[in-house]
Amino acid sequence: MSRPPGLTALRVAAAVLVALVLGRAAYLRRHPAARPAPGARAAGTTRPGRAALSDQLRRGQLTLQPCVIGSRVADGLASVAAYCTSFPVPEDWGAVGGRKIDLRVALVRAEAQSPDPDLVTFLDGGPGGAATEDYPEIAAALEPLRSRHDILLVDQRGTGGSNPLDCPQLQQLAGPSPAQRASAQLADADQPQLIAQQLRTCLAQLSARAAPQFYTTTEAVRDLEAVRVALGAPMLDVIGISYGTRVAQQYARRYPTAVRSVVLDSPVPNRLALGSEHARNLERALRAQFAACQADADCRSRFGDPYATLYQLRDRLRAHPQPVELRDPETYAPLQTMLTAEDLATVVRFYAYNPLTAALLPLVLHEAQQGNYAPLLGQKTLLSSDLGDQITSGEELSVICAEDVDLLAPRPADADTLLGNDVITRAQEGCRIWPRGTRPADFHAPWVSALPVLVLDGQFDPVTPPAYGQEIVRTLSHARSLLVPGQGHGVIGVGCVPRLVQRFVETLDPAGLNADCLRQVKPTPAFLDYNGAGP
Repeated sequence: MSRPPGLTALRVAAAVLVALVLGRAAYLRRHPAARPAPGARAAGTTRPGRAALSDQLRRGQLTLQPCVIGSRVADGLASVAAYCTSFPVPEDWGAVGGRKIDLRVALVRAEAQSPDPDLVTFLDGGPGGAATEDYPEIAAALEPLRSRHDILLVDQRGTGGSNPLDCPQLQQLAGPSPAQRASAQLADADQPQLIAQQLRTCLAQLSARAAPQFYTTTEAVRDLEAVRVALGAPMLDVIGISYGTRVAQQYARRYPTAVRSVVLDSPVPNRLALGSEHARNLERALRAQFAACQADADCRSRFGDPYATLYQLRDRLRAHPQPVELRDPETYAPLQTMLTAEDLATVVRFYAYNPLTAALLPLVLHEAQQGNYAPLLGQKTLLSSDLGDQITSGEELSVICAEDVDLLAPRPADADTLLGNDVITRAQEGCRIWPRGTRPADFHAPWVSALPVLVLDGQFDPVTPPAYGQEIVRTLSHARSLLVPGQGHGVIGVGCVPRLVQRFVETLDPAGLNADCLRQVKPTPAFLDYNGAGP
């Protein structure tokens, strides 16, 4: 559904800004000053809480040991002190005596000496994000809640520390990187065969430890309930982001008495087949974002019509992919490769997720139109690398093949959009080979509930538009949808939203929330040059 998450908005924006500034000099690389010194406390790092001085933590039947969580702890990036354990569950919940797999479970302690008994539970996006790896990047957003609540993190089966379906070959499922294309001279017609080969190789590697058909949302929901019971059966305040909102709704439907409250950030309605509306949603968001440039005299004078520029570039690259010389942003090695229309679509889609990077689009498209393609291509390489680290494509396939692919069909109306029907056709190709699990008969039925629910939507979200949140609340009797102006995908950390979420969890009264503070959240004006927007 959402390939970038758990990539946070701030991380994407910082990476894009670095790439753009250096791209002007015809090379791209990571800025070493952005990396904290070894042992330094990185942005987003949280204190361990009062009880973290003890050697271990006992909760229900589980004994948890002190640990540090985060996907890049070894690099000195954001990390969080927590308590961790491995929790065994059946790989196939329907098979008695079958194989067991271990889930990674972490508990981040509250600041309070005596925290509230209910646990705040973060459900990551993707599919393929791992909660313990991505939590440091949203820790600041949940900090108000952590004043009185322990936070429970469970890596969904198939991700992170929970028997990950992490074959390196699957990082190419979204298309080969520019470097790989240059070295292999891979033609578009060869991509289906390459993907099929990668899938079969991956399945052979996984066969000794995993049966991918059992790595679905439904199985993950049973896992979470088993962990909750083992912890002493506390009630959960569930916070789902992106694909995590599907998990949240399915869990609350199956185990409503276990749930105290639900927050859905950038949600997907149950009826949706993941990937079916990506193309039209991106078009809607781009039109709205570029309309803001057209409404601003300086932006219009500087860049003309960015939407028209985008499609002129797309058509030019379809006819004539462009050779580009640059430095690899990861290794700084010289790189000669080709920029294709597919690369353009990938980068534009990633930029659109966040208001800061979306504000750069008119500028970077203008640069490409003038013949400076390096920022576009280098940034695609950077983002692809980060996504490969954070998204487990095998888990994504297991979810989509079981839950969505039979409902997907290419739409003629989407054929000439930026994304076209590629997301759908690639899912169909992958699921012809990947083992396919099952889903409950009511899986795609609307969630009907009287639980307290808060829905958060970004105005310019390119993958889960505000209409999705409005659709979800129609079948909920104790829910409210809040629109965050000028924002994209994933808004829980924006402005006063963390305080609103805290207040909601405390009061369980979505209707009574005073959300006037959201009026202070403003759209990011378009960058007129590399120094930012105009005065």
